[in-house]
Amino acid sequence: MPAFTNYPKWLWALLLVLAPITSLVQGQSNELLFEFGEEIPWEAKYSGKGPAGQSIKWFNVNTTPETWSWKQDKLICSGNPIGVVRSEKQYENFIMHIEWMHMEPGGNSGTFIWSKAIPGENRLPDGVEVQMLELDWVTLNTRDGKKPPEAYVQGELFGVGGVKIVPDNPRGERSKSIEHLCKPRGEWNTYDVVCVDGVVKLSVNGVFVNGISKSTQKKGHICLEAEGAEIHFRNLKIVELPRNSTAGQE
Repeated sequence: MPAFTNYPKWLWALLLVLAPITSLVQGQSNELLFEFGEEIPWEAKYSGKGPAGQSIKWFNVNTTPETWSWKQDKLICSGNPIGVVRSEKQYENFIMHIEWMHMEPGGNSGTFIWSKAIPGENRLPDGVEVQMLELDWVTLNTRDGKKPPEAYVQGELFGVGGVKIVPDNPRGERSKSIEHLCKPRGEWNTYDVVCVDGVVKLSVNGVFVNGISKSTQKKGHICLEAEGAEIHFRNLKIVELPRNSTAGQE
């Protein structure tokens, strides 16, 4: 065994500082916060047979219990602190239906798919992000000294945290929607996201408008994002699809 008593004093001091931080991060990632949405088995959805759907459990990663609350059938995210919650399970091939509504001008949020759900430098994890921005974000913000294009708030798809993708409709390394269908704050938007073997197709309010392919990460948690503005979610449904026989990611 190592002679711990021979460690220098500065190293002991560093370990004492890091220990509670490490414990906090690990504890948060294993803290069940709420159940939201329903996972519907493939065979039950499309053949009428098989097991019944089950509630989806969500675990804290780096938000707080106060970030999330309920009002009737809506999950309300205050937006603060910035961070995510993650699904209990990891998903590979699936369809996700989710409805969302921003409550503030220029509100920012999104959902991450195929994520390890480990916070990065900006408190958000890796994966493929499905952008959810309120329409006034364009007029209230700048990027590199310029106003972003209107397409920026209309369901952009992009890899984050080192995940690489090939955009269907390139805007740099991101994929932009080919039609602008998102509704402003106070109105519900519907996203249907089809995720199969590194390919993602996004339908906004009933029309497929965006997609990516060749994601370098094809399995992981689903995350819901708090990013500084109040947003409401409802009617989340996930249909897990048959897995790909060549996929072996954990």
